[in-house]
Amino acid sequence: MTTPEDVERQHTLLTATVRFDELRLRDTVAPAPGEPESDGGPPSLSRQEALELLALGEVIARKAGYGRQLGVRSARAAGASWAQIGAALGTTKQSAWEAYSRWVDEQVGS
Repeated sequence: MTTPEDVERQHTLLTATVRFDELRLRDTVAPAPGEPESDGGPPSLSRQEALELLALGEVIARKAGYGRQLGVRSARAAGASWAQIGAALGTTKQSAWEAYSRWVDEQVGS
């Protein structure tokens, strides 16, 4: 079975995104399920590949979310205000602060 935990052990963020992009591109241009395969075109994803695509997406989202919070921590350490951080994230200072506070609480609770 393919799980995010399995995929995370196998990939860095960079290799996960490369593999995700390969599978996503193939899935985009391949025939839809139930349509006949075309000569010379890419085959549809197998069940295992489709599950891998889902797991890769989850791992990328997790790693990106973690990286986002580390970026917020670095910005605060460098003297950025919550208003500046919110602007950089495309949100309000309140929303940025609340998301970061939740993340810190989760890290402490882990």
